[in-house]
Amino acid sequence: MPHTWGIPELLESAMSWNTYYQRKHAIAEVLDNARRDPRSALDTIPNPFTGAGELLAALHYKWMQQLNGRVEVALADTEHSPHGDRVEAVTTAWRRTAATNPALRDVLEHHAEHPVLRAANAQQHRMLALAAGLAEQHEDEHDIARVGQAFLHLLRATPAQAEERSRPGVLRKLIPSR
Repeated sequence: MPHTWGIPELLESAMSWNTYYQRKHAIAEVLDNARRDPRSALDTIPNPFTGAGELLAALHYKWMQQLNGRVEVALADTEHSPHGDRVEAVTTAWRRTAATNPALRDVLEHHAEHPVLRAANAQQHRMLALAAGLAEQHEDEHDIARVGQAFLHLLRATPAQAEERSRPGVLRKLIPSR
């Protein structure tokens, strides 16, 4: 059964089709600008967004939709594999999502300290830790987020090529046991 990892309250409210398409077009415009210069992608906030926080929340939502989808598929594939490794499945899902969305990733990373993204990134860290099996749902949410953040730092610090050349489970070995 699919597991939803959370939807920002800002995006849960009902919106008209017109607003939906305006937002979709504005996000595409911001990402086109980000391909040229991720640092200045939010210099101008396009309509219908009212501020950087609202736009960043929408961009993070777009990222999480894609990441959640890939993580769910990777975990389903891992379940049916005799040698499936959840850490490697989540690692691959994150890397594929990042490789498919470099401008989106750059904007989110450049603005990671924005208050809206701090909370959203903590949510992402918790999702990664739980999906990879590095934490349990009953643990303290701050501890889960810390584990997910450490996992993401290791994932980014370990080049994909080096991981592919090494023995399976290299990233799992770098994560300290509890």
